[in-house]
Amino acid sequence: MAHSSTIFSSLLCFMVLLHVCAAQLASGGQSPWQAPRGFSYGQRACRFENLQALEPSRRVQHEAGVTEYYDENNEQLRCAGLSVRRRTIQPRGLRLPAYSNAPSLVYIKQGRCLMGILYPGCPESYQSFQQQFEQSRQEGLAQGQRPRDEHQKVRRVREGDVVALPAGVTHWFYNDGDVPAVAVTVSDVSNNANQLEPRRREFLLAGRHQRGGQSYEIEQQTGNILTGFDTQFLAEALGVNQELVRRLQSQNDERGEIVHVPQGLQLLRPLRSQEQLQQQQEEEFQGEWRGNYTNGLDENFCTMRIRENINDPSRADIYNPRSGRITILNNQKLPILNIVQMSANRVVLRMNAVLAPHWNINAHSLMYVTGGRGRVQIVNHQGRTVFDGQLRQRQILLIPQNYAVLKRAHQQQQFEYVSFKTNPNSMVSKITGKASTIRALPLDVLSASYRITIEQARRLKNSRREEMALFAPRFQRSTSEEAASEYDSEFQGNPDVTVAQVMN
Repeated sequence: MAHSSTIFSSLLCFMVLLHVCAAQLASGGQSPWQAPRGFSYGQRACRFENLQALEPSRRVQHEAGVTEYYDENNEQLRCAGLSVRRRTIQPRGLRLPAYSNAPSLVYIKQGRCLMGILYPGCPESYQSFQQQFEQSRQEGLAQGQRPRDEHQKVRRVREGDVVALPAGVTHWFYNDGDVPAVAVTVSDVSNNANQLEPRRREFLLAGRHQRGGQSYEIEQQTGNILTGFDTQFLAEALGVNQELVRRLQSQNDERGEIVHVPQGLQLLRPLRSQEQLQQQQEEEFQGEWRGNYTNGLDENFCTMRIRENINDPSRADIYNPRSGRITILNNQKLPILNIVQMSANRVVLRMNAVLAPHWNINAHSLMYVTGGRGRVQIVNHQGRTVFDGQLRQRQILLIPQNYAVLKRAHQQQQFEYVSFKTNPNSMVSKITGKASTIRALPLDVLSASYRITIEQARRLKNSRREEMALFAPRFQRSTSEEAASEYDSEFQGNPDVTVAQVMN
């Protein structure tokens, strides 16, 4: 009997252990409360006392596009371990193949592109294409012709997509559309995947860095990773002549990192109808995936999904017709984020709407404003306001981990932004509203904590009880620009007064 009990206990312990392991794999082998990030230089002394809204500080012109850099030497970005840049690729512009020392998220702000991401060890042909071209390829070989090209999968990205790029993985972009493509890239240089210095380094496989392109190499133009090799040595390794190697080393290439391809690119890729079918299948898969966990084996590494669209209103996770919507992109929806160790949110606040005051539990959050204007306040652990200002399009703002933040759209414009977060499953704690801290506290605790009556505590607790995160405006607002940032004092203390009552 005792022996049977021992076996049962051992079996129970094994099942519990298996469950814990599965839960860890579901979050990339890490607790959702943590992220494998190291401290960047001097970060332990960072206090984030004076936050600023930042705009691009440098602009580098290429042959077929522009790269705008946000100052990596800015204290708040260095402390958070983040690097930000904004690229514009003109039609028929090719962003040359490159890789970086830090994992990144790329948000496609405008336009569309073809892109390639090259995983080491994966086959150099996309099987869907291979079936389509196999017959003509065999016929060509039979006639002594050169075989068709084979390469890794080419993906379509469009406005609203977030693309995950692991550290050290080669990628390229090509604008096959009719309008400039605009992409915002946020890199986490404090991630443990980066074992170099705590700033972003970009390694080109072709072309040359231009002057001012990298903050630590401002004074001189630099080459790609092939430039520094001995020509004869490299020619022997590649099995080609030295004249071709000199072309690869781009000694006299002044086109920059984005080059123009006059005749366009001829790539093996699906027809438009096949691309639409593939996108539909991915959306259906994403719908089935939502709420499920991954054991790390559900997607093959070579065919892993790397993108997700966060602009589509139908994919919003939180929606209020009067105040806006929030779309959350985390590792539950896009498992590759477990590798990148980042996530993203898109928020659209209607005019005068408020985002519930909250703090980020396990991540820094970097806002990039995509449209409109809004007011943001950030408060530190001492109860001191470290930022209070209006944000507009193309500005970025860092919200440090655990700092409390309150956001509101302009009274005459929507406020739209994307938040890049330094955890694949970022968690937010709201102060008020449904599923919030105040709602979770007992009335007596609220009463004693704030020295208010039970009735006042009840009103505080239930004032936003039917709204989650997104709050419709309740207070009359002044039309002057100065008063646009303040509530009407007559109604500020009464949460039961609605806009309709004020106007009547």
